[in-house]
Amino acid sequence: MFGLLIATAYFVGIHALHANETISAVIMIYSVLAALVVGFWRWLHLGSLFDDWIFSRAYVRRRNPIIEQRLHKIAQEIVAAARGSDADELLVVGHSLGAVIAVDLLDQALKLDPSLGKNGTPVTFLSIGSSILKIGLHRGAERFRAAVEHVAQAPGIFWGDYQARIDIMNFYNTNPMTEMSLSAEHEPVVRLVEFSRMLQRDVYRRIRLRFYRLHCQFVSGNDKRASYDYFMLVCGPVSAKYQTLASDGVLSMIGENGTLATSPCGTALPT
Repeated sequence: MFGLLIATAYFVGIHALHANETISAVIMIYSVLAALVVGFWRWLHLGSLFDDWIFSRAYVRRRNPIIEQRLHKIAQEIVAAARGSDADELLVVGHSLGAVIAVDLLDQALKLDPSLGKNGTPVTFLSIGSSILKIGLHRGAERFRAAVEHVAQAPGIFWGDYQARIDIMNFYNTNPMTEMSLSAEHEPVVRLVEFSRMLQRDVYRRIRLRFYRLHCQFVSGNDKRASYDYFMLVCGPVSAKYQTLASDGVLSMIGENGTLATSPCGTALPT
Protein backbone atom coordinates (compact mmCIF):
# COMPACT_ATOMS: atom_id res chain seq x y z
CA MET A 1 0.00 0.00 0.00
CA PHE A 2 2.70 2.45 1.01
CA GLY A 3 4.68 1.39 -2.05
CA LEU A 4 1.74 2.41 -4.20
CA LEU A 5 1.54 5.80 -2.48
CA ILE A 6 5.26 6.44 -2.93
CA ALA A 7 5.15 5.33 -6.57
CA THR A 8 2.26 7.69 -7.28
CA ALA A 9 4.10 10.62 -5.71
CA TYR A 10 7.28 9.65 -7.59
CA PHE A 11 5.65 9.67 -11.03
CA VAL A 12 3.97 12.98 -10.30
CA GLY A 13 7.38 14.36 -9.37
CA ILE A 14 9.00 12.96 -12.53
CA HIS A 15 6.34 14.67 -14.60
CA ALA A 16 7.18 17.97 -12.94
CA LEU A 17 10.94 17.41 -13.46
CA HIS A 18 10.38 16.91 -17.15
CA ALA A 19 8.91 20.38 -17.11
CA ASN A 20 12.32 21.64 -15.78
CA GLU A 21 10.85 22.75 -12.49
CA THR A 22 13.10 21.08 -9.87
CA ILE A 23 11.81 22.94 -6.82
CA SER A 24 8.24 22.52 -7.97
CA ALA A 25 8.87 18.79 -8.46
CA VAL A 26 10.13 18.33 -4.89
CA ILE A 27 7.22 20.27 -3.48
CA MET A 28 4.84 18.32 -5.68
CA ILE A 29 6.23 14.96 -4.53
CA TYR A 30 5.88 15.80 -0.83
CA SER A 31 2.46 17.37 -1.29
CA VAL A 32 1.02 14.43 -3.22
CA LEU A 33 2.57 11.90 -0.83
CA ALA A 34 1.20 13.73 2.20
CA ALA A 35 -2.27 13.99 0.66
CA LEU A 36 -2.33 10.31 -0.25
CA VAL A 37 -1.07 9.16 3.16
CA VAL A 38 -3.58 11.31 5.03
CA GLY A 39 -6.41 10.14 2.79
CA PHE A 40 -5.58 6.45 3.10
CA TRP A 41 -4.83 6.84 6.82
CA ARG A 42 -8.32 8.14 7.47
CA TRP A 43 -10.10 5.80 5.05
CA LEU A 44 -8.49 2.62 6.38
CA HIS A 45 -8.12 3.80 10.00
CA LEU A 46 -4.44 2.89 9.78
CA GLY A 47 -3.74 4.24 13.26
CA SER A 48 -6.11 1.71 14.78
CA LEU A 49 -4.83 -1.07 12.54
CA PHE A 50 -1.22 -0.41 13.53
CA ASP A 51 -2.20 -0.40 17.21
CA ASP A 52 -4.01 -3.68 16.61
CA TRP A 53 -0.99 -5.33 15.04
CA ILE A 54 1.44 -4.00 17.65
CA PHE A 55 -0.79 -5.34 20.42
CA SER A 56 -1.23 -8.66 18.61
CA ARG A 57 2.51 -9.15 18.22
CA ALA A 58 3.10 -8.50 21.90
CA TYR A 59 0.15 -10.73 22.81
CA VAL A 60 1.49 -13.73 20.88
CA ARG A 61 4.79 -13.38 22.74
CA ARG A 62 3.09 -12.71 26.11
CA ARG A 63 4.89 -9.42 26.61
CA ASN A 64 2.06 -7.60 28.37
CA PRO A 65 1.86 -8.59 32.05
CA ILE A 66 -0.84 -5.98 32.70
CA ILE A 67 -3.22 -7.75 30.31
CA GLU A 68 -2.41 -11.08 31.97
CA GLN A 69 -3.26 -9.68 35.40
CA ARG A 70 -6.52 -8.15 34.22
CA LEU A 71 -7.62 -11.33 32.47
CA HIS A 72 -6.96 -13.37 35.59
CA LYS A 73 -9.04 -10.99 37.69
CA ILE A 74 -11.96 -11.04 35.23
CA ALA A 75 -11.70 -14.84 34.99
CA GLN A 76 -12.19 -15.01 38.75
CA GLU A 77 -15.29 -12.81 38.42
CA ILE A 78 -16.71 -15.05 35.67
CA VAL A 79 -16.24 -18.16 37.80
CA ALA A 80 -17.93 -16.45 40.75
CA ALA A 81 -20.83 -15.29 38.55
CA ALA A 82 -21.34 -18.75 37.05
CA ARG A 83 -21.41 -20.32 40.50
CA GLY A 84 -23.58 -17.78 42.26
CA SER A 85 -26.00 -16.52 39.60
CA ASP A 86 -29.52 -17.77 38.92
CA ALA A 87 -29.42 -16.36 35.36
CA ASP A 88 -30.32 -18.57 32.41
CA GLU A 89 -27.07 -17.84 30.63
CA LEU A 90 -23.70 -16.22 31.18
CA LEU A 91 -22.76 -14.58 27.87
CA VAL A 92 -19.20 -13.73 26.82
CA VAL A 93 -18.95 -11.82 23.53
CA GLY A 94 -15.71 -11.05 21.72
CA HIS A 95 -15.66 -8.83 18.62
CA SER A 96 -12.63 -8.70 16.33
CA LEU A 97 -9.45 -8.94 18.44
CA GLY A 98 -11.73 -9.09 21.48
CA ALA A 99 -12.60 -12.66 20.46
CA VAL A 100 -8.96 -13.58 21.01
CA ILE A 101 -9.01 -12.01 24.46
CA ALA A 102 -12.29 -13.80 25.22
CA VAL A 103 -10.72 -17.19 24.41
CA ASP A 104 -7.83 -16.44 26.75
CA LEU A 105 -10.27 -15.25 29.40
CA LEU A 106 -12.38 -18.41 29.24
CA ASP A 107 -9.29 -20.59 29.21
CA GLN A 108 -8.16 -19.01 32.46
CA ALA A 109 -11.64 -19.35 33.95
CA LEU A 110 -11.65 -23.07 33.07
CA LYS A 111 -8.31 -23.50 34.81
CA LEU A 112 -9.87 -22.00 37.94
CA ASP A 113 -13.02 -24.11 37.57
CA PRO A 114 -12.92 -27.01 35.07
CA SER A 115 -16.68 -27.48 35.49
CA LEU A 116 -17.42 -23.89 34.42
CA GLY A 117 -20.84 -23.74 32.79
CA LYS A 118 -21.56 -27.38 33.57
CA ASN A 119 -22.42 -26.90 37.19
CA GLY A 120 -24.27 -23.63 37.69
CA THR A 121 -25.11 -21.08 35.02
CA PRO A 122 -24.31 -22.31 31.48
CA VAL A 123 -21.82 -20.23 29.53
CA THR A 124 -22.20 -19.06 25.93
CA PHE A 125 -19.25 -17.66 24.01
CA LEU A 126 -19.87 -15.68 20.82
CA SER A 127 -16.96 -14.68 18.60
CA ILE A 128 -18.12 -12.12 16.05
CA GLY A 129 -16.02 -10.71 13.21
CA SER A 130 -13.27 -12.67 14.91
CA SER A 131 -9.49 -12.27 14.71
CA ILE A 132 -8.96 -15.72 16.23
CA LEU A 133 -7.28 -17.02 13.08
CA LYS A 134 -5.10 -13.93 12.79
CA ILE A 135 -3.47 -14.96 16.06
CA GLY A 136 -4.05 -18.71 15.85
CA LEU A 137 -2.27 -19.14 12.52
CA HIS A 138 0.86 -17.43 13.81
CA ARG A 139 3.67 -19.95 14.21
CA GLY A 140 4.44 -18.66 17.69
CA ALA A 141 0.86 -18.98 18.98
CA GLU A 142 1.08 -22.52 20.42
CA ARG A 143 -0.22 -21.33 23.79
CA PHE A 144 -3.21 -19.61 22.17
CA ARG A 145 -4.10 -22.63 20.02
CA ALA A 146 -4.07 -24.78 23.15
CA ALA A 147 -6.42 -22.26 24.80
CA VAL A 148 -8.81 -22.40 21.82
CA GLU A 149 -8.92 -26.18 22.00
CA HIS A 150 -9.45 -26.08 25.77
CA VAL A 151 -12.43 -23.76 25.43
CA ALA A 152 -13.90 -25.67 22.46
CA GLN A 153 -13.80 -28.95 24.38
CA ALA A 154 -15.33 -27.56 27.58
CA PRO A 155 -18.72 -29.31 28.03
CA GLY A 156 -20.21 -26.32 29.85
CA ILE A 157 -19.40 -23.74 27.17
CA PHE A 158 -21.37 -23.28 23.96
CA TRP A 159 -19.42 -21.50 21.20
CA GLY A 160 -20.97 -19.67 18.25
CA ASP A 161 -18.88 -17.92 15.60
CA TYR A 162 -20.38 -15.19 13.37
CA GLN A 163 -18.67 -14.23 10.09
CA ALA A 164 -19.49 -11.78 7.28
CA ARG A 165 -18.34 -12.09 3.68
CA ILE A 166 -18.00 -8.39 2.96
CA ASP A 167 -15.94 -7.70 6.09
CA ILE A 168 -12.28 -7.91 5.06
CA MET A 169 -11.19 -7.88 8.70
CA ASN A 170 -12.64 -11.28 9.58
CA PHE A 171 -12.24 -14.80 8.17
CA TYR A 172 -15.34 -15.66 6.17
CA ASN A 173 -16.76 -19.16 5.75
CA THR A 174 -14.06 -20.84 7.80
CA ASN A 175 -14.00 -23.19 10.75
CA PRO A 176 -11.39 -21.94 13.24
CA MET A 177 -10.63 -25.42 14.59
CA THR A 178 -10.04 -26.93 11.16
CA GLU A 179 -7.93 -24.00 9.93
CA MET A 180 -5.64 -24.29 12.98
CA SER A 181 -5.38 -28.08 12.55
CA LEU A 182 -7.04 -28.65 15.92
CA SER A 183 -9.47 -31.38 16.86
CA ALA A 184 -12.68 -30.98 14.87
CA GLU A 185 -14.65 -33.07 17.36
CA HIS A 186 -15.83 -29.95 19.18
CA GLU A 187 -16.35 -27.15 16.66
CA PRO A 188 -18.14 -23.82 17.05
CA VAL A 189 -21.50 -23.32 15.41
CA VAL A 190 -20.59 -21.07 12.47
CA ARG A 191 -23.18 -18.55 11.25
CA LEU A 192 -22.72 -16.40 8.16
CA VAL A 193 -23.97 -12.82 8.32
CA GLU A 194 -25.22 -10.71 5.41
CA PHE A 195 -25.01 -7.02 6.30
CA SER A 196 -26.96 -6.09 3.18
CA ARG A 197 -30.04 -7.84 4.61
CA MET A 198 -29.75 -5.98 7.92
CA LEU A 199 -29.53 -2.41 6.63
CA GLN A 200 -31.50 -0.04 4.47
CA ARG A 201 -30.17 0.03 0.91
CA ASP A 202 -28.86 3.59 1.07
CA VAL A 203 -27.13 2.96 4.41
CA TYR A 204 -25.45 -0.19 3.13
CA ARG A 205 -24.25 1.53 -0.06
CA ARG A 206 -22.84 4.39 2.01
CA ILE A 207 -20.72 2.19 4.29
CA ARG A 208 -19.77 -0.80 2.14
CA LEU A 209 -16.37 0.68 1.20
CA ARG A 210 -15.70 2.07 4.66
CA PHE A 211 -14.03 -1.09 5.89
CA TYR A 212 -13.63 -0.20 9.55
CA ARG A 213 -17.23 1.01 9.81
CA LEU A 214 -18.38 -2.15 8.09
CA HIS A 215 -16.40 -4.25 10.57
CA CYS A 216 -18.13 -2.45 13.42
CA GLN A 217 -21.57 -3.28 11.99
CA PHE A 218 -21.27 -6.56 13.88
CA VAL A 219 -21.84 -4.58 17.08
CA SER A 220 -24.20 -1.95 15.65
CA GLY A 221 -27.96 -1.80 15.32
CA ASN A 222 -30.01 -3.20 12.44
CA ASP A 223 -32.42 -1.29 10.21
CA LYS A 224 -34.36 -4.47 9.42
CA ARG A 225 -35.38 -7.71 11.05
CA ALA A 226 -32.65 -10.23 10.26
CA SER A 227 -31.25 -13.54 11.44
CA TYR A 228 -28.31 -11.66 13.00
CA ASP A 229 -29.11 -8.89 15.45
CA TYR A 230 -26.39 -7.98 17.95
CA PHE A 231 -28.66 -6.26 20.44
CA MET A 232 -31.15 -9.09 20.29
CA LEU A 233 -28.31 -11.50 21.10
CA VAL A 234 -27.14 -9.59 24.15
CA CYS A 235 -30.41 -8.04 25.34
CA GLY A 236 -33.20 -10.15 23.86
CA PRO A 237 -35.65 -12.45 25.65
CA VAL A 238 -34.23 -15.58 23.98
CA SER A 239 -30.81 -16.89 24.99
CA ALA A 240 -27.88 -16.21 22.68
CA LYS A 241 -27.30 -19.97 22.48
CA TYR A 242 -30.83 -20.63 21.18
CA GLN A 243 -30.55 -17.76 18.71
CA THR A 244 -27.28 -19.15 17.38
CA LEU A 245 -28.60 -22.70 17.09
CA ALA A 246 -31.55 -21.47 15.04
CA SER A 247 -30.59 -21.01 11.38
CA ASP A 248 -32.79 -17.91 11.16
CA GLY A 249 -31.88 -16.46 14.56
CA VAL A 250 -34.95 -15.15 16.33
CA LEU A 251 -36.99 -14.47 13.20
CA SER A 252 -39.16 -17.53 13.79
CA MET A 253 -39.19 -17.04 17.56
CA ILE A 254 -40.38 -13.44 17.71
CA GLY A 255 -43.23 -12.18 15.57
CA GLU A 256 -43.25 -8.83 13.79
CA ASN A 257 -45.52 -7.54 16.56
CA GLY A 258 -42.89 -8.48 19.16
CA THR A 259 -44.61 -11.51 20.64
CA LEU A 260 -42.64 -14.63 21.51
CA ALA A 261 -43.52 -17.75 19.55
CA THR A 262 -41.37 -20.88 19.78
CA SER A 263 -37.84 -21.93 20.65
CA PRO A 264 -35.45 -23.59 18.16
CA CYS A 265 -36.57 -26.93 19.60
CA GLY A 266 -40.19 -26.18 18.73
CA THR A 267 -41.36 -25.73 22.30
CA ALA A 268 -43.49 -22.76 23.24
CA LEU A 269 -41.75 -19.80 24.78
CA PRO A 270 -43.35 -17.79 27.57
CA THR A 271 -45.22 -14.71 26.39
